[in-house]
Amino acid sequence: MSFKIAIIGAGSVGFTKKLFTDILCVPEFEDIEFALTDVSEHNLAMIKAILDRIVEANKLPTKVTATTNRREALEGARYIISCVRVGGLEAYADDIRIPLKYGIDQCVGDTICAGGILYGQRNIPVILDFCKDIREVAAAGAKFLNYANPMAMNTWAAIEYGKVDTVGLCHGVQHGAEQIAQVLGAKSPKELDYVCSGINHQTWFIELKLNGRPIGKDELISAFEAHPVYSKQEKLRIDVLKRFGVYSTESNGHLSEYLPWYRKRPDEIARWIDMSEWIHGETGGYLRYSTETRNWFETEYPQFLEAASKPIDSAKRSNEHASHILEALETNRVYRGHFNVKNNGVITNLPQDAIIESPGFVDRFGINMAAGITLPEACAATCMASINVQRMSVHAAIAGDIDLLKLAVLHDPLVGAVSTPEEVWQMVDEMVVAQAQWLPQYAHAVPAAKERLSKSKVKTREWAGAARRSVRSIEELRAEKAALKQAG
Repeated sequence: MSFKIAIIGAGSVGFTKKLFTDILCVPEFEDIEFALTDVSEHNLAMIKAILDRIVEANKLPTKVTATTNRREALEGARYIISCVRVGGLEAYADDIRIPLKYGIDQCVGDTICAGGILYGQRNIPVILDFCKDIREVAAAGAKFLNYANPMAMNTWAAIEYGKVDTVGLCHGVQHGAEQIAQVLGAKSPKELDYVCSGINHQTWFIELKLNGRPIGKDELISAFEAHPVYSKQEKLRIDVLKRFGVYSTESNGHLSEYLPWYRKRPDEIARWIDMSEWIHGETGGYLRYSTETRNWFETEYPQFLEAASKPIDSAKRSNEHASHILEALETNRVYRGHFNVKNNGVITNLPQDAIIESPGFVDRFGINMAAGITLPEACAATCMASINVQRMSVHAAIAGDIDLLKLAVLHDPLVGAVSTPEEVWQMVDEMVVAQAQWLPQYAHAVPAAKERLSKSKVKTREWAGAARRSVRSIEELRAEKAALKQAG
């Protein structure tokens, strides 16, 4: 087979390498072309050198090109994969820092909440630019695979306004299933059969079977509470399991910021999170992790390049959906996964226009969703709160409507639990002004926002958050890695 895959945001070096090696684990795909594009020439050069080394080491005919000219990369592409972060870590830092001034303590801030909503405002205009290029220069019927957060908002915009065949992809379901299989004592995650449905980052394991045996709420609670690690790291998720009756896909830290109950007061945050890893609820945890990862990669790049000389091991193919979807579409080998698509009746008690995440099957006819799923009422109610925020956020981003943007933020579950309307109005003004260079649709609103900020009497505070860790230096990371290796 010979076709072209374009990767936008290919400068996300580690993730691009994973996608690349996964796809090349499919024997029929060795003769395809990967076209890499990014705004950073530096990152493009690094990832191209790594992928070229992989191709050379494995004696493959695979072609790899790299360009900052996005339309050139997309020209003739059958598949387009996006893993972009518009504004990079600079804008992301403001997604965490500014809401903290108003008492809103986020762990990740990339899905909803104040940070995720502004992230979507930055991404959506760029996503629509991608879609325009796809319509104009990509292969007829090209499929857009979106890995970028905020997943639901980006996918919503691409389908509804970009008019491109789009699917959103995330690995939360797979990771949650691996956890459940582990606490139940399964030898392999493959022993667990499940139905998991909802919206991205709020997907719910509504049916579980281990080797054909149904698993009920009480057994699952007991298994998690007895686990020596997860009982400490996933306290919030276990509490939601007890109250809702089903387990959520998302980590303790992710889930905590989509709900109005656990991060509303600093003393409550400490009660529900775990500081052993960022993902369990640390304030600004993913920002710290991302900063450390970038610094580590830059420093250790020669070692990453050397590692690329090893043969591809198909046994280590990851469970990221992309390679499996492409394999199913091109070879007709059926793949079952969980995909972000427009609802259109798949989940009976969520809105038709919402972007849902639910089971589907892929073959040469496309992605075929399993329809007629009904969520437990509490799960649907929680999803609905996020969907309403997502819808307003997408519409605000399309129209450049700062008033609608403020209403979207006001209706966010965690923001509403913490902040007054006056605080929300000022916070959004402050975020739009701080991120103006990435928000072209709000250029007309920035002067008035600055004027309001100059006269505002709403009090704020400089605050690191309830559970903040400092960014570790390369030396500290190296020492910790060495200690772990010695202990292991």
